[in-house]
Amino acid sequence: MEKRRKRHCRFCENRIQQIDYRDERQLRRFVTERGKIIPRRISGSCAHHQRMLTTAIKRARHLAILPFVAETFK
Repeated sequence: MEKRRKRHCRFCENRIQQIDYRDERQLRRFVTERGKIIPRRISGSCAHHQRMLTTAIKRARHLAILPFVAETFK
């Protein structure tokens, strides 16, 4: 059995206190192509920053900075 390396929160490493809902490039990294928020176990964020991230993504969606769902092609 291989031991997996523990993921470290990128926000804690860079000492980021607040996550800005207007920073689209940063938030897109934590949203799938279908528009779902990536869970903490996959993103590697700590619980505190994951809650802040979720709030920021929801605010950005409400202000139409990020889409709620991906565009479907027929």
